[in-house]
Amino acid sequence: MLARDMRQFLHQLSVSTRGRGLVEVTEPILKWVGEQDITTGLLTVYCRHTSASLLIQENADPDVRADLEAFFRKLVPEGRGIYRHESEGEDDMPSHIRAALTNTQLSIPLADGRLMLGTWQGIYLFEHRAAPHRRELVLHLLGK
Repeated sequence: MLARDMRQFLHQLSVSTRGRGLVEVTEPILKWVGEQDITTGLLTVYCRHTSASLLIQENADPDVRADLEAFFRKLVPEGRGIYRHESEGEDDMPSHIRAALTNTQLSIPLADGRLMLGTWQGIYLFEHRAAPHRRELVLHLLGK
């Protein structure tokens, strides 16, 4: 595939969260990708925040998501006096640490016009803050 044959599309997806937890964003991403005329390429999903992140994770059993959330609460505890950066609340610095331990960008191949996700894989925004937020994801599709 020559570079001159490549096309690219850019889109911003706004996601509302209800506070800490995983929000599946697979469907709106699949819908947008399906509206583009690309059969082979690469999708980049980018999270524009420092206290939220992205995961590809199992979407069949909700216990997986609950266990992940519980693990990160234990791994990165919250509380006054633990961290120096507390200006936005006791969940702020732990949110930055959780985002640093996960991903703010995902790359997913596209073949035959479909994202090459596995059978039980879903794309998730991982909200690390306790309060609800509106998060922005940037989708960049490059291909032919």
